[in-house]
Amino acid sequence: MSEFHPHGPFSPDRYVLEIFSTQAARRGAVIRRKIRDIERYVGRDAFLREVQRRGYHAIENAGQFVVFCNNEPIRVLF
Repeated sequence: MSEFHPHGPFSPDRYVLEIFSTQAARRGAVIRRKIRDIERYVGRDAFLREVQRRGYHAIENAGQFVVFCNNEPIRVLF
């Protein structure tokens, strides 16, 4: 019988570390994650605090968080 993990197989800190350790994140590119996964494994507020702490920007669209893993300005064109 496996042990129940309320936040899934990772601790919230480990999950965030995995996200921001991806090749895209390390290059300063864009990553996206389903909001339901973020809410399940980390929590929306905790995740967005981490994005802000790193100086990154995040947008929400169609059930996804899109994170710009750099601190360049964002301009919405349309």
